[in-house]
Amino acid sequence: MAARPDPHQAPHQARWLNAEEGRAWRAFCGVFLRLDAALDAQLRQDAGMRHFEYGVMSGLSQAPGRSMRMSDLAAVADGSLPRLSQVISRMEARGWARRTPDPTDRRSTLAVLTDAGNEQLVAAAPAHVEEVRRLIFDPLTKAQVEQLTRICERISPGLAEELRRPGSTPQPDDR
Repeated sequence: MAARPDPHQAPHQARWLNAEEGRAWRAFCGVFLRLDAALDAQLRQDAGMRHFEYGVMSGLSQAPGRSMRMSDLAAVADGSLPRLSQVISRMEARGWARRTPDPTDRRSTLAVLTDAGNEQLVAAAPAHVEEVRRLIFDPLTKAQVEQLTRICERISPGLAEELRRPGSTPQPDDR
């Protein structure tokens, strides 16, 4: 992966997007922003939870013992540790999760999906999956789904690497 220019050095010539790239970028941004908002609205209406909470609960539900270190869960849920901590606090207040010291490393904290949280996730899943299918997969052909998979798999490693760079930690937001 190419190194990102140092913002403290003299300005360099930008590699501007051509017309086709600009169109693709605007389309991608529109889908990305609208999809998150649409899925968030669906989950709020149908299940009383945010899209990020659903992702956290889904990650925990798939972990052994429905528990995971907070730092690992933040990575799985694509969120910062402060954001995850706020979400887990809200989930604890609802009885959907609890925190406990990691018995293998007392410096770490485990997030645990409770039975009530798992029941909430199981109840929310059918409508959520149907909305994902309706918004993303129904408009696409089988070949386009395969292309989408390849494109995302091609882009994702570079993004993951970028987020591991010092100073690249995403900032918490209010979602």
